[in-house]
Amino acid sequence: MDKKNSGYKIALVGDCLAGGGAEKVHATLSEFFSANGINVHNIIIYDRVAYAYAGELHSLGKMPNVTVLDKLKKVQALRKYIRKQQFDCVVDFRYRVNAIQEFLIAHLAYNCPKVYTVHSGIIEYYIPKNNFIARLIYRNAKIVTVSKAIQNSIKVRLGNPVRTIHNPFDLEKIKNLSGQFVPEENDFIVAVGRMNDDVKQFDKLIEVYSRSILVAKNIKLIILGDGILMKELEQLVQTKQLVDKVIFKGHQENPFPYQKNALFSVLSSKNEGFPNVLIESLATGTPVVSFDCFTGPSEIIQHKKNGILVEDQNTEKLAEAMNLMIEDQELYQICKQNASNSVQKFSMEIIGRQWLDLLQPNTNYNDKN
Repeated sequence: MDKKNSGYKIALVGDCLAGGGAEKVHATLSEFFSANGINVHNIIIYDRVAYAYAGELHSLGKMPNVTVLDKLKKVQALRKYIRKQQFDCVVDFRYRVNAIQEFLIAHLAYNCPKVYTVHSGIIEYYIPKNNFIARLIYRNAKIVTVSKAIQNSIKVRLGNPVRTIHNPFDLEKIKNLSGQFVPEENDFIVAVGRMNDDVKQFDKLIEVYSRSILVAKNIKLIILGDGILMKELEQLVQTKQLVDKVIFKGHQENPFPYQKNALFSVLSSKNEGFPNVLIESLATGTPVVSFDCFTGPSEIIQHKKNGILVEDQNTEKLAEAMNLMIEDQELYQICKQNASNSVQKFSMEIIGRQWLDLLQPNTNYNDKN
């Protein structure tokens, strides 16, 4: 698609423009598409905006969303807006857990070529377990996943054209933001994520940290993020007598200085889609340690080249990996030197071009990567 093709008009449909990885990708792509001459309309279901975006914004968030009738009215409002604007393509970033609602949206609201994205290894957030219903919803649609493992799983179930396009990152912006300040703490590792569920498993991470050599060496664990589980985690830290070692910094609008100045970043998740925090850490020049969970880390981490990939959910191996990053300085320096270059392939320009290729009319992209 040529940058001067300003006649192309696209709807990016998301839950909102705040809070999560899919929402961040939505916002980032809106800026890239707009910069490349595409007329972008951002349609959001809930009225929350925190990320910078480009193009027009149409929020359905003022409408109630409690009863079945409320949801049907939102579907109708979405249909009306899309029909009025006559888009060339719709790209859908939302969670899609209500099969009936998704069938109505797919066949009544969307009247142009459709691209559905899948951002989590918990595929049921996006595609119903019932394959018959799933095929009805996704008939004649293209699917973009954020990891190859998700792609393979969906292809087996649906048979739709499926392509992996990894999340895009403004690497230069991350680098610039990472130098805005220097955290007051010295000698620390960092973990980043929301605490509204047990996916990030910060409790497991705290337990592993308590058994590692990092405690005795006075290397602190800084956790960035907030959520309903914060109090439980703080209580766990008190029980472990680690109050002066595990530091909760809450949500940070700019987490990159913490990642840049950390010895390494650690990810202890139960599952992921394509964990942005690993890319962001590596982009600042900081190596990573992560469970090889489903999905994403194995497509980012080159074992013992830019970080350490740990057997999934093996807490003993996670403790060993954290210790190794401290004890083996030769390995650590190799990982640190390779960190930044290892994520250049996820730059906005490279990933954005994959999206522009995808949006070309009649593109046959199945199995392109």
